[in-house]
Amino acid sequence: MLDRIKEAETEADEIIAEAESDADERLAEARQRAEEIRAEAEEEADSEADDRLAAAREEIEERREEILESGRADRDELEREARDRVDSAVDYAVERFEEAVNQQAEEAVDAQA
Repeated sequence: MLDRIKEAETEADEIIAEAESDADERLAEARQRAEEIRAEAEEEADSEADDRLAAAREEIEERREEILESGRADRDELEREARDRVDSAVDYAVERFEEAVNQQAEEAVDAQA
């Protein structure tokens, strides 16, 4: 009877040792899998961040081009308006000069008469 008890205790110790070993293995596997999941999540997050950054840069570049094009259009309009004003100013100056010359000519004719 004593031998049977010792055998049962030995068998129980072996079962406990095997269970502890299995538990340790499963815990190690779970930790490894958790680390793999964390690494994958970080990789995905980095990739997502890179994608978002690239999209933001593209949007900024598009907006920049829109602003530049608008600025070019404004500049062209201002140049056209300035040319129109120069032509008007020259016409006005020539007209005033002709008036002044005509007036001086009339005064000279009147003075001689």
